Amino acid sequence: MGHQVFLLFACTIIALLASCSLLVSAEVVEHSFHVQNRTITRLCRRQVITAVNGSLPGPTIRVNEGDTLLVHVYNHSPYNLTIHWHGVFQLLSGWADGPEFATQCPIRPGHSYTYRFKVTGQEGTLWWHAHVSWLRATVHGALIIRPKKGHFYPFPKPYREVPILLGEWWNANVVDVENEALASGAAPNNSDAYTINGWPGDLYRCSANRENYTQIKFS
Repeated sequence: MGHQVFLLFACTIIALLASCSLLVSAEVVEHSFHVQNRTITRLCRRQVITAVNGSLPGPTIRVNEGDTLLVHVYNHSPYNLTIHWHGVFQLLSGWADGPEFATQCPIRPGHSYTYRFKVTGQEGTLWWHAHVSWLRATVHGALIIRPKKGHFYPFPKPYREVPILLGEWWNANVVDVENEALASGAAPNNSDAYTINGWPGDLYRCSANRENYTQIKFS
């Protein structure tokens, strides 16, 4: 009997140590998104856009699998909005997924909302974006999920990471473009340029000297 009690006690201690090890390896990654309008210049035109933390694209989020992501969204823009975490499984956290009027009400201008969810069972490069109207055209960014700490990549560990986000640019307010299409019943206006990390390529006017070169080694 005493031997069995000792084994049970030992197994309990081992389980507790394993749980503590998992808790120590995971972290809470916290970000603040300040969403507001700003004026930028593209294609020789000054245009008001809605952006996160004043940049296009918005901030890149980096987490490890098992981490808990905490994002405070402060809506200083004139539009209702939500943030969707595109491709995240949202296991037991569906309320944090972000589609407006599906998992939450939009964040009204002048209000804030905090997203909290655990990144579970996946690795790779995803993205986050606004999920109300066409605001996602300028309200978006990369979400990079690395393996758990102490775990290996499913490929040789990269020497450097260069997130590349492809997008479109309109010489107009994207919310107006969408509303005009809905009112007329016609297709929305075509975009004026394709973008890489928020910038049109050098083949577009007023876009010279925006090329970035990264050396890639194949083995």
